[in-house]
Amino acid sequence: MQVPVESPASRARWRWPVAIFVAITVLGVFYAKWDPYYFKAFSAAAHHTLGKSIVTGASAKAPAVGFQAALSYTVAYFKDIWIALLVGLLVGAGVQTLLPAGWLYRVLGRVSPKSRALALAAAVPSMMCTCCSAPIAVSMKKSRLSTGATLAYWLGNPVLNPATIIFMGFVLGWNWALLRIVMGLALVIGASWLGDRWMTKDEAANAASLQDLPTPVETPPTLGRYFSTLGRLVIGLIPEYIVIVAALGAARAWLFPAMNPAIGHSLWLMLVLAIFGTLFVIPTAGEIPIIQTLMSYGLGLGAGGTLMLTLPAISLPSMAMVGQQLGAKTMTKVALLVAVAGLLTGLLALWLL
Repeated sequence: MQVPVESPASRARWRWPVAIFVAITVLGVFYAKWDPYYFKAFSAAAHHTLGKSIVTGASAKAPAVGFQAALSYTVAYFKDIWIALLVGLLVGAGVQTLLPAGWLYRVLGRVSPKSRALALAAAVPSMMCTCCSAPIAVSMKKSRLSTGATLAYWLGNPVLNPATIIFMGFVLGWNWALLRIVMGLALVIGASWLGDRWMTKDEAANAASLQDLPTPVETPPTLGRYFSTLGRLVIGLIPEYIVIVAALGAARAWLFPAMNPAIGHSLWLMLVLAIFGTLFVIPTAGEIPIIQTLMSYGLGLGAGGTLMLTLPAISLPSMAMVGQQLGAKTMTKVALLVAVAGLLTGLLALWLL
């Protein structure tokens, strides 16, 4: 399939929209991530902690299931992530409206290692949690980009977040950080490669032996179209997101058993945390104080290693959002991959940490 060559007039028409997109992205990520994390790294280095666990506070168990648990978790969670979520929505709307579809297709639309690698390269400096990067992943797929590139960006943001890895080194140890890098790369590369193999039959039939996706129609950029797209993202994603976060916050006492040495080193706990860690939702780097707090009450290295990968990678709310475009079947496969990768990480942690 041949992609139309853009004329000089077409390139000029997109100059300002692309500049606006770059400004939104760079300024938004700087304000939400780069600037606060720069100072947070010094604090982590000095104090070797990121504070209390968002799941249990300073105690060995989460609060009792109920409305108060839901409310307290929802407030604490959104207080931590709302700026990054807003940036994710703004950037996601920009992907659909401020970037030329033909160029975006050539860069990230092909079913190829290059598209997946470029998407991963874009994810690493974004440093968003799985839910804040979800609107961008949704927009990537709405722009008919490849499934592999979409998964590389979505998973790469939380799993290979360089700030989180640095925090982890200062708080838990650099051996933890190295294990996170190795297993995180394996998860992101493997899931994105499989994602391109999981394309629907219709996509595969249109993709010329899985080399290209059909070129999306290029619509002229306007501010009206941008804000209309932003509104649809907010209405289509956020209400369900808030409800699921509240439900998980209410049920965290069921998802995370009260910790003590008797259960903290059991293999069955690794399996439980592989499942619940995959489903639960946390802010960026939230896994670090969770692991540190629970280890102080008896959590073993294996279970800690399992949480290290499963907690940040994906969550039930982010799967609900991205699943609107990728489908429930793909989300189930990704969840299983994350849980299995978490278990493998836990087993390696028993041996290496």
